[in-house]
Amino acid sequence: MTDASKAVSTRLSVTRLKSLQKQGNLRLKNSPPRTWVLQSPHSGDNTQLRALAAALGWPCESKRLSYRGHEGLLRVLSLPTLAGVDLAASSPLSAPWPDLVICSGRGAEAVAFWLKQQNPHLRIVFVGTPWSRLSRFDLVITTPQYRLPQAPNVLHNLLPLHDVTPEKLAAEAARWQPRLGTLPRPFSAVLVGGASGPYLFTPAAARRLGREASAVARAAGGSLLVTTSARTGEAAADALQSAIDVPCFFHRWDADAPDNPFHAVLGLADRIIVTADSISMMSEAVSTGKPVQLFDIEQGPYAMRADAGRQRIGWRGRSANASIFRLLINHAPPRFSRDLRVVHQQLVSSGLAQWLGDPPSKTQPLPLEDGLARAVARIRGLFGL
Repeated sequence: MTDASKAVSTRLSVTRLKSLQKQGNLRLKNSPPRTWVLQSPHSGDNTQLRALAAALGWPCESKRLSYRGHEGLLRVLSLPTLAGVDLAASSPLSAPWPDLVICSGRGAEAVAFWLKQQNPHLRIVFVGTPWSRLSRFDLVITTPQYRLPQAPNVLHNLLPLHDVTPEKLAAEAARWQPRLGTLPRPFSAVLVGGASGPYLFTPAAARRLGREASAVARAAGGSLLVTTSARTGEAAADALQSAIDVPCFFHRWDADAPDNPFHAVLGLADRIIVTADSISMMSEAVSTGKPVQLFDIEQGPYAMRADAGRQRIGWRGRSANASIFRLLINHAPPRFSRDLRVVHQQLVSSGLAQWLGDPPSKTQPLPLEDGLARAVARIRGLFGL
């Protein structure tokens, strides 16, 4: 080959290399993986996805997906397709293709598999429990309530990922302190969720939470810092607020609110009461290292801890939907349901939390694992980094 031919061949190779990189089918050596986050319809899922992407620190785009009504059928079929996505209402899905997709929520699976067809080198990381076979994912990051099996591509963390850091809590606490300075200390935070699977958070349960949280604050001579969440119904929020009879800051969650005091509440709190329906808020609460008490949103035979010593949950719920969910926990494959009791038992047995109303635990809390660091290490390993 002449020198001129070699030069032409080199230029063609470079051109081809750049074309492949632009399409997302090739990642240049030493360049960070191009990352896409496929947003979930659920705020708790998105908190995990954002935290993971931020911890990786790689170039990242967040893709909002809007689904069509027949998406559920495509999910069951586990097809690699965009047919279930309303493309006009979603973020653009076009080249350059990502090297890494991080997703949660089962609707995103078909999209991730379709992206794999565009870039065969793509790595897919799923957070939670997928509908499809585990072997179709490069990594699944999960928590105990999903009861997934041990597998080389499954990372089992005790609690969900989150974006709570000491630095963020300190900054938010300092920013909100002037607005809460007239309330007496100590502060007891109350993090409020809502109905979850077999458990209902009724107005009666909300009033019970208001009374019991008020008793905690009154005994300490302090105040309550209360924040609801996306799953808290208006009737329950009204009942909770009406039952509180101590000094209180009460924030109602609003997707359009310009400022959310959630991290400030965690940072300012001396102890935290969290409804036990929300594994995300339980994770954020225990990450602070402060005393955490779990509030059972149900009572009697429906209670979250009524079956703590039994493998099966009582099948009858307060509603038809709750009863169906309980039957699924007992008899269906794990991907059809989740069993929050597993997480409650591990938190209490490890000394990281206790049930509201129980005597103070004498158990020395076990060190809390850094699930985010573990997840980041596993993802970096997918790329040999």
